Parts: sequence; structure tokens; C-alpha cells
Amino acid sequence: MTDWQWSEANSNMYRQFSHVVVPHRAEQIATLMSLFPFGVDETFRVVELASGEGYLAQAILTAFPNATLLALDIEATMRRDTAARIAGFGERGAVGAFDMAQPDWYPQIDGADVVVSSLCVHHLDRAGKRALFKAVADRLSPRGALLIADLIEPQRIEARKVFAAGWDAVTGAQAHAATGSDALFQMFVEKEWNFFAYPDPVDTPSPISHQLLWLSEAGFASVDVFWLQAGHAIYGGYKAAEGASTPIPYADALRIAQAVLV
Repeated sequence: MTDWQWSEANSNMYRQFSHVVVPHRAEQIATLMSLFPFGVDETFRVVELASGEGYLAQAILTAFPNATLLALDIEATMRRDTAARIAGFGERGAVGAFDMAQPDWYPQIDGADVVVSSLCVHHLDRAGKRALFKAVADRLSPRGALLIADLIEPQRIEARKVFAAGWDAVTGAQAHAATGSDALFQMFVEKEWNFFAYPDPVDTPSPISHQLLWLSEAGFASVDVFWLQAGHAIYGGYKAAEGASTPIPYADALRIAQAVLV
């Protein structure tokens, strides 16, 4: 990972248009929750890496009434946002600080059942990703899973152009649907937020094929990519080769995600 750190200024800019620049945000949240290897009524522990504004944390605690969750983020105002959003869940939800590039936070995932991360792993270089995957695999419970929603690196110029065009298209459509205006899309363009059109050295996504290999090497018995659009993927690994529970129905997860994002 580079020396760059996510700042309060980054958080403030992200809040302005996160609801339109994240492709199909409710669908991504619903997909992540539907992939949990635990039933709705089971008791299990989640650790979220880079909780941001707290929408995913709120959705998880709503969908799984017996789950507990520790939400970690590097930036203080994001931790504040998450804490406010999950305050109503009492002791089931907690918030803490971490720097994903440093190993000192690893004990916080000891015995966790699900580790989930959104839009953070791409800041780690390939060695950092491999170290993270190994640390999580070594500390997860036997039924555990690591689930990641993030940018991925295209391996061909054709794919990069498709990813860039797809991200522009979905952001433009979501901005217009949300506000009736193109202003937020223009902000997206002016800030050169589209990594696939404007590569930035602080963003170091890796190809999905490489990451699936690293997950397998780390000790995950079952790895896969579960969702992909506009260069954003949901992928991860399970400690057990087969699931043992009935997952939350996708339609229920989507309804909860949509309600949280209102």
C-alpha cells in the first residue's frame, strides 16, 4: 500500500455523491448478505473492514437479528457516521479504528465468522492483499467467509475501456434518477473518479483471477466471483467447501438494503 491515507476531505467528497457513483449499491449490499454462510436466525460475528458511512453495517444488523458486528474504519468522521447509524442496535454493534495496511488490528478478527469489506482492498498492493487474505483465513471460524466488494484490475485494454464506459453509464443513470440532474455525474467526471479512465497510483486493484488464486493459497476451500459490473466485483472465499445453512433470500436482502439506503 502507498503512504496515502484516506482523509476527512476524501470522506466529505465521497458523501456528496456516493449514492450515485457506487454501481447498484443496494444490489451489492443484498448480494453480500445473501452470500453469508449463516441463516437469518443464527448467532454469528461479523467484522467489517472500512465501514464508511455505515449502510452495510446497518443492513447486516437489520437482516440478521442475532448477529453482532464490529465496524472498522481508518477515518474518524466515517467511524462517527457508522456509530450513529448502528446506535439503535445497542451492544450488537461496535465501531473501532484500523489501518488495513498494518497488521496490529488482526487480533480483532480472531474467531470471526464473516469478514466483509467494501471499496478498501484495492488500496493494498498485491503483497498486501495476499497478507490480508492469509491473516483472515487463519483467524476465521471453521464455517467462516471473507467477502469483498471492490474494484478489480482489467488485464486487457478492451476490458479497461468497457469498465470505464460502464461506470460512466451507470453513474450518469443513477445521478439522473436520484436528482433529475446531471450535476453529480459531472462532478464524477471533473474529479476524475473513474479509475479505469483515469488510473491513479493510490488505487492498486488486482485482476480477479489473481485474487482468487491468492484466496485459495491462503487456505480458503471454496473461492469464487459472485457479481461483476463496471469493473466492480464481489468475490471471496469460504473456509468450508460446502454451506450448512439456508441463506437469507436475495429478495429479502434487497428489500432491507433498499430501505437502509433511503
